[in-house]
Amino acid sequence: MITGRKLWNKEARAGLLFASPVIAGFIIFVLGPMIASFTFSLSEYNVITPLKFIGFGNYANLFDGTDPLFYKSLGVTAYYVILSVPLQILLAFMVALLLNHPIRGKAFFRTIFYMPTIVPAVASSMIWLWLFDPDLGLLNQLLKVFGIPGLQWIYSENLAVPSLVLMSLWTIGGTMVIFLAGLQGIPKHLYESVEVDGGNWLHKLFFITIPLMTPTIFFNLVMGFIGSFQVFGQAYIMTQGGPNNATLFYSYYLYREAFEFSGMGSASAIAWVMFLIILVLTMMVFKTSALWVYSESEGKR
Repeated sequence: MITGRKLWNKEARAGLLFASPVIAGFIIFVLGPMIASFTFSLSEYNVITPLKFIGFGNYANLFDGTDPLFYKSLGVTAYYVILSVPLQILLAFMVALLLNHPIRGKAFFRTIFYMPTIVPAVASSMIWLWLFDPDLGLLNQLLKVFGIPGLQWIYSENLAVPSLVLMSLWTIGGTMVIFLAGLQGIPKHLYESVEVDGGNWLHKLFFITIPLMTPTIFFNLVMGFIGSFQVFGQAYIMTQGGPNNATLFYSYYLYREAFEFSGMGSASAIAWVMFLIILVLTMMVFKTSALWVYSESEGKR
């Protein structure tokens, strides 16, 4: 007769056996590289010469101003995040509200708005390079139609980051789809109750839609922060961090330190600082969510 303890052990072994590919993948491709990168961050290492342990020297060099580009990249990235994340969420939410109505061709419009998200980053960057061209670009041609002088866009130190923020709004399709899923989960009878009480569309929006969508807004906010802090492709393909380091995003700064200057040790330290920044910001968003994220089971958390 098989006892409960033996049965549990048998089931546990079987569960670990089936989960072993995932566990092995996590150890090999996630945990292992993280341990290695933290070791590199405490060392002077450029791949060619042997690793030399220097403690927290790489971190000290970052924060004591030895490399002024560290703070420059942090400022550029923060500027991009502050501009892009709220605009992306707001625009995606507005588009989702429009496409949630029973209009003709709704599926077609949803597809059109989602399609840019599946365009490869290199292809979309090349398209926007042409759009931003000061002489032949479509954007300046449109401005000329309205009698507005053309802009330098990504070739201007002041307009480079706002231009890339404008480009980021082209790929709100993924966020829009998540908002659509959330909107379709709102019970219809709540809107009917507002109509019975004499409410209009504004009452529905501010007292029904937005409160019940706060969990979805919260999710998109967290993912937006994480994704925006890791922006890389635009700087690498379109601007190379210029003009005058105006688009030196943190990820691109990390890339240059590692693969252009062969500073694997300092690049690993830069990566761990980014990890800590994203971790702290995410925890802050989670902490403040109790003040504004609605929960059906507890009212407002």
